[in-house]
Amino acid sequence: MQQETMNITPKSVLLVEPRGFCAGVDRAIEIVERALQIYGAPVYVRHEIVHNRFVVDSLRVKGAVFVESIDDVPDGSLLIFSAHGVSKAVRESGNQRDLHVIDATCPLVTKVHLELLRHYRNGYQVILIGHVGHPEVSGTMGQAPEGAVLLISEPEDVDLLEVDNPDKLAFVTQTTLSVDDTREVVTALKRRFPNIRGPKREDICYATSNRQEAVKALAHQCDVVLVIGSKNSSNSNRLREVAERAGSYACLIDGPDDIDIGWFSPDTKVGITAGASAPEVLVKQVTGWLGEHGFTNIDTLTVKEENVTFILPEELR
Repeated sequence: MQQETMNITPKSVLLVEPRGFCAGVDRAIEIVERALQIYGAPVYVRHEIVHNRFVVDSLRVKGAVFVESIDDVPDGSLLIFSAHGVSKAVRESGNQRDLHVIDATCPLVTKVHLELLRHYRNGYQVILIGHVGHPEVSGTMGQAPEGAVLLISEPEDVDLLEVDNPDKLAFVTQTTLSVDDTREVVTALKRRFPNIRGPKREDICYATSNRQEAVKALAHQCDVVLVIGSKNSSNSNRLREVAERAGSYACLIDGPDDIDIGWFSPDTKVGITAGASAPEVLVKQVTGWLGEHGFTNIDTLTVKEENVTFILPEELR
Protein backbone atom coordinates (compact mmCIF):
# COMPACT_ATOMS: atom_id res chain seq x y z
CA MET A 1 0.00 0.00 0.00
CA GLN A 2 1.36 3.42 -0.95
CA GLN A 3 1.61 5.71 2.04
CA GLU A 4 1.20 9.46 1.68
CA THR A 5 3.45 11.98 3.34
CA MET A 6 1.39 13.55 6.11
CA ASN A 7 1.51 17.18 7.21
CA ILE A 8 2.67 16.66 10.80
CA THR A 9 2.43 19.73 13.00
CA PRO A 10 4.79 20.45 15.94
CA LYS A 11 4.04 18.67 19.23
CA SER A 12 2.20 16.00 17.28
CA VAL A 13 2.26 12.20 17.36
CA LEU A 14 2.19 9.83 14.41
CA LEU A 15 1.18 6.20 15.05
CA VAL A 16 2.32 3.78 12.40
CA GLU A 17 0.53 0.65 11.20
CA PRO A 18 1.31 -2.19 11.26
CA ARG A 19 2.69 -2.31 14.78
CA GLY A 20 2.41 -4.53 17.85
CA PHE A 21 1.28 -8.12 18.10
CA CYS A 22 1.91 -10.49 15.20
CA ALA A 23 -0.06 -13.68 14.55
CA GLY A 24 2.54 -15.89 16.25
CA VAL A 25 2.50 -13.80 19.44
CA ASP A 26 -1.30 -13.63 19.46
CA ARG A 27 -1.39 -17.42 19.17
CA ALA A 28 1.22 -18.03 21.89
CA ILE A 29 -0.50 -15.77 24.43
CA GLU A 30 -3.90 -17.27 23.68
CA ILE A 31 -2.43 -20.76 24.17
CA VAL A 32 -1.33 -19.86 27.71
CA GLU A 33 -4.61 -18.11 28.53
CA ARG A 34 -6.76 -20.97 27.23
CA ALA A 35 -4.61 -23.56 28.99
CA LEU A 36 -5.17 -21.67 32.27
CA GLN A 37 -8.92 -21.58 31.63
CA ILE A 38 -9.17 -25.27 30.71
CA TYR A 39 -6.64 -26.88 33.03
CA GLY A 40 -6.32 -24.30 35.79
CA ALA A 41 -3.23 -22.86 37.42
CA PRO A 42 -0.37 -23.41 37.56
CA VAL A 43 0.62 -23.73 33.93
CA TYR A 44 4.39 -23.95 33.37
CA VAL A 45 6.02 -22.17 30.43
CA ARG A 46 9.58 -22.88 29.34
CA HIS A 47 11.20 -19.48 28.83
CA GLU A 48 9.15 -16.29 28.50
CA ILE A 49 6.23 -17.07 26.20
CA VAL A 50 7.12 -13.90 24.25
CA HIS A 51 9.74 -11.26 24.99
CA ASN A 52 7.64 -8.58 26.64
CA ARG A 53 7.75 -7.75 30.34
CA PHE A 54 4.14 -6.51 30.48
CA VAL A 55 2.77 -9.67 28.83
CA VAL A 56 4.86 -12.02 30.99
CA ASP A 57 3.91 -10.24 34.21
CA SER A 58 0.21 -10.28 33.25
CA LEU A 59 0.28 -14.03 32.59
CA ARG A 60 2.23 -14.64 35.78
CA VAL A 61 -0.56 -12.98 37.77
CA LYS A 62 -3.07 -15.35 36.10
CA GLY A 63 -1.09 -18.43 37.14
CA ALA A 64 1.62 -18.99 34.55
CA VAL A 65 4.99 -20.07 35.95
CA PHE A 66 7.98 -19.31 33.74
CA VAL A 67 10.99 -21.62 33.98
CA GLU A 68 14.25 -21.97 32.06
CA SER A 69 14.70 -25.69 32.70
CA ILE A 70 12.24 -28.56 32.37
CA ASP A 71 13.81 -29.92 35.57
CA ASP A 72 11.95 -27.15 37.41
CA VAL A 73 8.56 -28.48 36.26
CA PRO A 74 6.86 -30.95 38.66
CA ASP A 75 5.77 -34.34 37.31
CA GLY A 76 2.19 -34.37 36.04
CA SER A 77 2.19 -30.66 35.20
CA LEU A 78 1.21 -28.89 32.00
CA LEU A 79 4.20 -27.46 30.16
CA ILE A 80 4.07 -24.98 27.27
CA PHE A 81 6.99 -24.34 24.93
CA SER A 82 7.42 -20.64 24.12
CA ALA A 83 6.86 -19.01 20.72
CA HIS A 84 10.64 -19.04 20.10
CA GLY A 85 10.79 -22.82 19.71
CA VAL A 86 12.96 -25.42 21.43
CA SER A 87 15.69 -27.87 20.48
CA LYS A 88 15.02 -31.55 19.84
CA ALA A 89 16.78 -32.35 23.12
CA VAL A 90 14.39 -30.14 25.10
CA ARG A 91 11.39 -31.61 23.29
CA GLU A 92 12.55 -35.17 23.98
CA SER A 93 13.19 -34.32 27.62
CA GLY A 94 9.61 -33.11 27.91
CA ASN A 95 8.28 -36.26 26.27
CA GLN A 96 10.25 -38.49 28.65
CA ARG A 97 8.75 -36.82 31.71
CA ASP A 98 5.22 -37.26 33.05
CA LEU A 99 4.18 -33.92 31.55
CA HIS A 100 1.35 -32.66 29.38
CA VAL A 101 3.21 -30.67 26.72
CA ILE A 102 1.63 -28.02 24.47
CA ASP A 103 3.78 -26.41 21.79
CA ALA A 104 3.35 -22.63 21.26
CA THR A 105 6.24 -22.38 18.79
CA CYS A 106 5.42 -19.82 16.09
CA PRO A 107 4.57 -21.68 12.85
CA LEU A 108 7.07 -19.47 11.00
CA VAL A 109 9.82 -20.61 13.36
CA THR A 110 8.73 -24.21 12.80
CA LYS A 111 9.09 -23.55 9.04
CA VAL A 112 12.77 -22.66 9.60
CA HIS A 113 13.27 -25.80 11.71
CA LEU A 114 11.86 -27.97 8.93
CA GLU A 115 14.01 -26.25 6.28
CA LEU A 116 17.14 -26.83 8.34
CA LEU A 117 16.27 -30.50 8.88
CA ARG A 118 15.57 -31.03 5.18
CA HIS A 119 18.97 -29.62 4.22
CA TYR A 120 20.75 -31.62 6.91
CA ARG A 121 19.09 -34.90 5.89
CA ASN A 122 20.05 -34.21 2.26
CA GLY A 123 23.70 -34.00 3.24
CA TYR A 124 24.08 -30.22 3.31
CA GLN A 125 25.99 -28.33 5.96
CA VAL A 126 23.70 -25.60 7.27
CA ILE A 127 24.63 -22.02 8.15
CA LEU A 128 22.26 -20.14 10.44
CA ILE A 129 22.21 -16.34 10.35
CA GLY A 130 21.19 -15.20 13.81
CA HIS A 131 22.15 -13.73 17.17
CA VAL A 132 24.20 -15.77 19.64
CA GLY A 133 22.24 -16.68 22.76
CA HIS A 134 18.76 -15.85 21.45
CA PRO A 135 16.31 -18.65 22.38
CA GLU A 136 15.07 -18.94 18.79
CA VAL A 137 18.64 -19.49 17.61
CA SER A 138 19.27 -22.10 20.32
CA GLY A 139 16.10 -23.95 19.34
CA THR A 140 16.88 -23.82 15.62
CA MET A 141 20.48 -25.00 16.01
CA GLY A 142 19.19 -27.79 18.24
CA GLN A 143 17.21 -29.36 15.41
CA ALA A 144 20.40 -31.05 14.19
CA PRO A 145 23.25 -32.76 16.08
CA GLU A 146 25.71 -30.56 17.93
CA GLY A 147 28.24 -29.00 15.58
CA ALA A 148 26.17 -29.63 12.45
CA VAL A 149 24.98 -26.00 12.17
CA LEU A 150 27.34 -23.01 11.83
CA LEU A 151 26.15 -19.71 13.32
CA ILE A 152 27.05 -16.31 11.88
CA SER A 153 25.75 -12.80 12.56
CA GLU A 154 27.70 -10.33 10.45
CA PRO A 155 29.08 -10.19 6.88
CA GLU A 156 32.58 -10.30 8.39
CA ASP A 157 31.80 -13.73 9.87
CA VAL A 158 31.52 -15.25 6.40
CA ASP A 159 35.28 -15.06 5.74
CA LEU A 160 35.94 -16.95 8.98
CA LEU A 161 33.72 -19.90 8.11
CA GLU A 162 35.38 -23.31 7.82
CA VAL A 163 33.08 -25.56 5.81
CA ASP A 164 33.27 -29.20 4.84
CA ASN A 165 32.24 -28.81 1.21
CA PRO A 166 31.53 -25.39 -0.37
CA ASP A 167 29.23 -27.04 -2.91
CA LYS A 168 27.02 -28.65 -0.24
CA LEU A 169 25.95 -25.64 1.79
CA ALA A 170 22.58 -24.14 2.71
CA PHE A 171 21.52 -21.27 4.93
CA VAL A 172 18.51 -20.36 7.05
CA THR A 173 17.90 -17.30 9.22
CA GLN A 174 16.41 -16.24 12.51
CA THR A 175 12.91 -14.84 11.89
CA THR A 176 13.37 -11.51 13.71
CA LEU A 177 16.49 -10.07 12.09
CA SER A 178 17.04 -6.74 10.37
CA VAL A 179 16.02 -7.20 6.74
CA ASP A 180 18.78 -4.87 5.50
CA ASP A 181 21.52 -6.40 7.68
CA THR A 182 20.53 -9.93 6.71
CA ARG A 183 20.64 -9.01 3.03
CA GLU A 184 24.27 -7.95 3.48
CA VAL A 185 25.15 -11.26 5.18
CA VAL A 186 23.41 -13.27 2.44
CA THR A 187 25.24 -11.28 -0.24
CA ALA A 188 28.57 -12.10 1.45
CA LEU A 189 27.62 -15.79 1.65
CA LYS A 190 26.70 -15.96 -2.02
CA ARG A 191 29.85 -14.13 -2.99
CA ARG A 192 32.06 -16.66 -1.21
CA PHE A 193 29.87 -19.72 -1.83
CA PRO A 194 28.09 -19.25 -5.21
CA ASN A 195 26.30 -22.61 -4.98
CA ILE A 196 24.86 -22.10 -1.50
CA ARG A 197 21.15 -22.86 -1.16
CA GLY A 198 18.70 -20.58 0.61
CA PRO A 199 15.03 -20.62 1.55
CA LYS A 200 12.45 -20.42 -1.25
CA ARG A 201 10.76 -17.71 0.79
CA GLU A 202 12.82 -15.62 3.15
CA ASP A 203 12.86 -16.79 6.75
CA ILE A 204 12.49 -13.32 8.27
CA CYS A 205 8.81 -13.31 9.17
CA TYR A 206 6.19 -11.11 7.53
CA ALA A 207 5.60 -9.14 10.74
CA THR A 208 9.27 -8.31 11.21
CA SER A 209 9.60 -7.19 7.58
CA ASN A 210 6.37 -5.17 7.65
CA ARG A 211 7.21 -3.38 10.89
CA GLN A 212 10.68 -2.49 9.65
CA GLU A 213 9.27 -1.10 6.41
CA ALA A 214 6.70 0.87 8.40
CA VAL A 215 9.22 2.32 10.85
CA LYS A 216 11.39 3.53 7.96
CA ALA A 217 8.44 5.50 6.61
CA LEU A 218 7.72 6.78 10.12
CA ALA A 219 11.30 7.88 10.74
CA HIS A 220 11.35 9.93 7.55
CA GLN A 221 8.53 12.06 8.95
CA CYS A 222 9.43 12.28 12.66
CA ASP A 223 12.22 13.70 14.80
CA VAL A 224 11.91 11.13 17.58
CA VAL A 225 10.65 7.55 17.21
CA LEU A 226 9.51 5.64 20.29
CA VAL A 227 9.71 1.88 19.83
CA ILE A 228 7.58 0.14 22.44
CA GLY A 229 9.13 -3.21 23.34
CA SER A 230 11.25 -4.93 25.95
CA LYS A 231 15.04 -4.85 25.92
CA ASN A 232 15.30 -8.61 25.26
CA SER A 233 12.98 -8.46 22.23
CA SER A 234 15.01 -9.02 19.07
CA ASN A 235 12.43 -7.57 16.67
CA SER A 236 11.95 -4.48 18.88
CA ASN A 237 15.69 -3.82 18.98
CA ARG A 238 15.83 -4.10 15.21
CA LEU A 239 13.02 -1.53 14.89
CA ARG A 240 15.00 0.94 16.97
CA GLU A 241 18.07 0.36 14.79
CA VAL A 242 16.10 0.77 11.57
CA ALA A 243 14.53 4.04 12.78
CA GLU A 244 17.92 5.35 13.83
CA ARG A 245 19.49 4.55 10.49
CA ALA A 246 16.59 6.26 8.74
CA GLY A 247 17.51 9.48 10.50
CA SER A 248 15.41 9.70 13.66
CA TYR A 249 16.43 9.79 17.29
CA ALA A 250 15.06 6.38 18.30
CA CYS A 251 14.38 5.03 21.79
CA LEU A 252 13.33 1.55 22.91
CA ILE A 253 10.90 1.76 25.83
CA ASP A 254 8.84 -0.72 27.84
CA GLY A 255 6.24 1.94 28.54
CA PRO A 256 5.66 5.54 29.62
CA ASP A 257 7.87 5.20 32.71
CA ASP A 258 10.89 4.95 30.42
CA ILE A 259 10.21 8.21 28.58
CA ASP A 260 12.55 11.13 29.25
CA ILE A 261 10.97 14.55 28.69
CA GLY A 262 14.44 15.77 27.69
CA TRP A 263 14.07 13.86 24.40
CA PHE A 264 11.56 16.42 23.17
CA SER A 265 11.63 20.10 22.28
CA PRO A 266 8.56 22.30 21.67
CA ASP A 267 8.58 21.51 17.95
CA THR A 268 9.35 17.76 18.17
CA LYS A 269 7.38 15.43 15.93
CA VAL A 270 7.06 12.05 17.64
CA GLY A 271 6.50 8.72 15.90
CA ILE A 272 5.34 5.57 17.69
CA THR A 273 5.65 1.93 16.75
CA ALA A 274 5.59 -1.28 18.78
CA GLY A 275 7.45 -4.56 18.49
CA ALA A 276 5.64 -7.75 17.55
CA SER A 277 5.39 -8.83 21.20
CA ALA A 278 4.20 -5.47 22.59
CA PRO A 279 0.46 -5.13 23.38
CA GLU A 280 -1.65 -2.19 22.22
CA VAL A 281 -2.41 -1.23 25.83
CA LEU A 282 1.18 0.00 26.10
CA VAL A 283 0.71 2.17 23.01
CA LYS A 284 -2.34 3.74 24.68
CA GLN A 285 -0.36 4.37 27.86
CA VAL A 286 2.44 6.04 25.91
CA THR A 287 0.08 8.25 23.87
CA GLY A 288 -1.66 9.13 27.14
CA TRP A 289 1.64 10.24 28.68
CA LEU A 290 2.45 12.29 25.59
CA GLY A 291 -1.01 13.86 25.70
CA GLU A 292 -0.43 14.97 29.27
CA HIS A 293 2.76 16.68 28.08
CA GLY A 294 1.16 18.62 25.25
CA PHE A 295 1.30 16.11 22.38
CA THR A 296 -2.43 16.07 21.74
CA ASN A 297 -2.51 15.92 17.94
CA ILE A 298 -2.44 12.21 17.00
CA ASP A 299 -2.54 10.87 13.44
CA THR A 300 -2.03 7.42 11.90
CA LEU A 301 0.27 6.41 9.06
CA THR A 302 -0.77 3.11 7.45
CA VAL A 303 2.03 1.51 5.46
CA LYS A 304 0.68 -2.04 5.11
CA GLU A 305 -2.32 -4.03 6.22
CA GLU A 306 -2.06 -7.47 7.87
CA ASN A 307 -4.63 -10.23 8.12
CA VAL A 308 -2.52 -13.27 9.08
CA THR A 309 -3.84 -15.69 11.72
CA PHE A 310 -2.61 -19.07 13.02
CA ILE A 311 -4.82 -21.82 14.44
CA LEU A 312 -4.46 -23.05 18.02
CA PRO A 313 -3.25 -26.57 18.92
CA GLU A 314 -6.10 -29.08 18.61
CA GLU A 315 -6.44 -29.68 22.37
CA LEU A 316 -7.21 -25.99 22.96
CA ARG A 317 -9.69 -25.34 20.14
